[in-house]
Amino acid sequence: MKVVVPLAEGFEEIEFVTVVDILRRAEVEVVTASLGERRGPGREIEAVGGSHGIGVVPDASIDEIDPNEFDAVVLPGGFPGFVNLGEDERVLDLVRKMDRAGKYVAAICGAPSVLIKAGVVQGRHATIHPAGRKDLRDDQYVDDRVAVSGKLITSKAAGTAMEFALRLVGEFVGEERMRKLAEEILAECEVEGKSS
Repeated sequence: MKVVVPLAEGFEEIEFVTVVDILRRAEVEVVTASLGERRGPGREIEAVGGSHGIGVVPDASIDEIDPNEFDAVVLPGGFPGFVNLGEDERVLDLVRKMDRAGKYVAAICGAPSVLIKAGVVQGRHATIHPAGRKDLRDDQYVDDRVAVSGKLITSKAAGTAMEFALRLVGEFVGEERMRKLAEEILAECEVEGKSS
């Protein structure tokens, strides 16, 4: 299993770190990808600043990501991170290609709005941060902390990040690994997820 996590300026640190950490603990290969380009003499990737002042140096540039090499894309929220993701055509194209190929597409907090903009929520159910509720039609919206609709997985906010990350493990690796990992880290959260 190989997952790409695009990272834009203003991402929500809790959502990003929790997802990447939990997936890597489950032995899922995670590649973090900056919207910026490689710069400087060593063609390094610059740190991306989170919405609370924490910087992260991604593994790659989004321009280096081939959707054919990945099984899932996961979008962290945060403001203005999710707005920056949604304004980047490379991210929208990546999401569309992954969805068309029948791969997992996931987002948390405000980032489900990027999935809406990419047109991949149609015919499925999703959840989103309460501030973005208006972006989902009534027939699409479910008021769950984590929502699973086929290979579309969404979650509400930083406070649901652990549940979201564990649900991703359940979907990507299996329920047994998810439960074992939840026990190992003493997670006291609902990890069942809601399927619709």
